[in-house]
Amino acid sequence: MADMTATGAQPRGVRLPRTERRAQLLSAAQKVFAANGYHAAAMDEIAEQAGVSKPVLYQHFPGKLDLYIALLESHVDELVSRVRGALDSTTDNRQRVPATVGAFFDFVSNDAGAFRMVFESDLRGEPAVQDAVDRATSASVDAITDTITADAGLDEDKARLLAVGLVGLSQVSARFWLAHHSTMSREEAVALTANLAWRGIGGGFPLQH
Repeated sequence: MADMTATGAQPRGVRLPRTERRAQLLSAAQKVFAANGYHAAAMDEIAEQAGVSKPVLYQHFPGKLDLYIALLESHVDELVSRVRGALDSTTDNRQRVPATVGAFFDFVSNDAGAFRMVFESDLRGEPAVQDAVDRATSASVDAITDTITADAGLDEDKARLLAVGLVGLSQVSARFWLAHHSTMSREEAVALTANLAWRGIGGGFPLQH
């Protein structure tokens, strides 16, 4: 019988389209990195988890760091997409704030391994890793800055400062909630955090018509 992994990977020898194979390898790598951390993770184990040979793995990713960075970049893309989706979900700023806060809560609660790679990576001394981690914040700040500038009539510097504050508040609150949320629902935590942010942004800088 063809060799199958416990996670439902394709049998060895089955040819997948490149994008599907890449997604499969990233999924396997996520499991191994989450279980072992970067330094203890082995390419042998990742290949086995994916149900492929090591040469196949190396065809897509020349080394473990390349694989880690590709995975990290995919998580950053997911977070930024969530933030942009929240901002675009409504034109009502009173709803935009909780939607944006909620994007961070959803990201940290959806996959603990993903958020730890983005916010708690132990490879920040590696320039490519630091660049990806920085982009998680900077791209989110950029998206929020554009929205505040358009809707509140502030100049870019002031709008960016508010955006940095909202991103920082959302990120730290979401991570704290994940670690201590046994008595608080996601909805209650988002509402509390968003209410704090809205009283500052909505009260001090109303929508410009």
